[in-house]
Amino acid sequence: MSEIREARLQKANTLVSKGFASYAENFLVSHTTQFLIQKFDYLENGQEEEFNVSIAGRVMAKRVMGKIAFFTISDQEGQIQLYLDKRIIDLNLEKQKLLSFEDLKEIVDIGDWIGVCGTIKKTNKGELSIKVEKWEMLSKSLQPLPDKWHGLTDIEKRYRQRYLDLIVNPHSKNVFKTRAKCISFIRQWLDKRNFLEIETPILQSEAGGAEARPFITHHNTLDIPLYLRIATELHLKRMVVGGFEKVYELGRIFRNEGISTKHNPEFTSVEIYQAFSNYVDMMDLTEELIKDIVTDLCGSLVINYQNKEIDFSKPWSRISMKDIVKKYTGIDFDSFSGDFQAAKQAVKGINVQLPIKVNTMGRLLNEVFEQKVESHLIQPTFVIDYPVEISPLARPHLDNKEMVQRFELFISGRELANAFSELIDPVDQRERMELQQSLRDEGDFEAHCIDEDFLNALEIGMPPTGGLGIGIDRLIMLITNSPSIRDVIPFPLLKPEITSNKNEKLPLNEVK
Repeated sequence: MSEIREARLQKANTLVSKGFASYAENFLVSHTTQFLIQKFDYLENGQEEEFNVSIAGRVMAKRVMGKIAFFTISDQEGQIQLYLDKRIIDLNLEKQKLLSFEDLKEIVDIGDWIGVCGTIKKTNKGELSIKVEKWEMLSKSLQPLPDKWHGLTDIEKRYRQRYLDLIVNPHSKNVFKTRAKCISFIRQWLDKRNFLEIETPILQSEAGGAEARPFITHHNTLDIPLYLRIATELHLKRMVVGGFEKVYELGRIFRNEGISTKHNPEFTSVEIYQAFSNYVDMMDLTEELIKDIVTDLCGSLVINYQNKEIDFSKPWSRISMKDIVKKYTGIDFDSFSGDFQAAKQAVKGINVQLPIKVNTMGRLLNEVFEQKVESHLIQPTFVIDYPVEISPLARPHLDNKEMVQRFELFISGRELANAFSELIDPVDQRERMELQQSLRDEGDFEAHCIDEDFLNALEIGMPPTGGLGIGIDRLIMLITNSPSIRDVIPFPLLKPEITSNKNEKLPLNEVK
């Protein structure tokens, strides 16, 4: 590798010695590869078009055959072939200070960025090409790209050096294009329905809105601890108290939790709040929004995810947590009449592992659901009516105070959305936060803390409100057929590499 790098560095210095830049200041691009491919698709083999273009891209392949060469360059939109003829390139060397065909052969390597000017030609073999009249180096690559036949097969290296992944894996580039389109679509969809996007603080004095362990930092000037937000919920609700009836925020959330194919400590969500609504209204909104996203980005309401067909077109199932647990395990939690020990014995009989904090009927029900039911929910399914113990911010159910008006959406065995009829009773909310705080004081760092300012806002008065959160990363996984959340986050969190002095990069020689 060091020999290759040294040889390329010498080529960069050769350019400088000839009076040319090895790292250009700019280049005027007239068209993209995609535009040219679409516009000149009609050309017959061997036909040329006097259409002047200037285009820039990274060299992905090169073939030199005497006085003719064929390069392939790649820009953001795709790839196109360059037809390089020594006679044409060297024609104007006496009139202008230009790089020659020989310079092209000797100096340009795969991985370099070059800019070319020329006209359009379809070769006799039917390959649309740019017939190059002049070229220039835009950026000399000092390291080779991964072998084109084997690509970048080291999965961790793909995540750690995402720039290489994007260069050699077209699928990865398409994933992040789709991600950008999805986020833009959601914003436009909500804006058209008169939702107002609000920016809430990332640094917070109290981390609330979810059961999650926060990241802790410190503000030096104020000399106070601060937390990275674990949700946008409590501040968006404050906006509803203030009179904004339809609000949302699409942004980053931070939770100090484990890493898996479904979890990254830093992730993206959209939270949506609508006054005068309940969780049934939010189910309708969720189904409409996700169907529209899938239709727009996939072109069909039936998609394939990891060799399983997901059908979004059918009415989505709506079933209570108790009923779906009974369906898949045979255990009827209503039959225990509140006898926790009897329920616990029944649950152990189906090999459910119980953490220490599972000490109530509601937590027991949820544990059975997570371990034995979630993985079966492949088609879009709303699981409704959750235990109050695990839902401290949700309104109690009308006919059962042990349950709340909450749903989670599951697709392909994963939670994709979470929503409530929001709890707006300040007295009830205080009691629940105090209970959560006691759990926190006993060592449950995921329990909710008391937020006095939020409780004060509720006492000012909050209208009936439905709230919804959707995990953007998991949604992107679904519509791009990606098996891991790391595949859809450009720069996922990774454990730092340990390198020895032998592996440290050599200092660069000065190249202007």
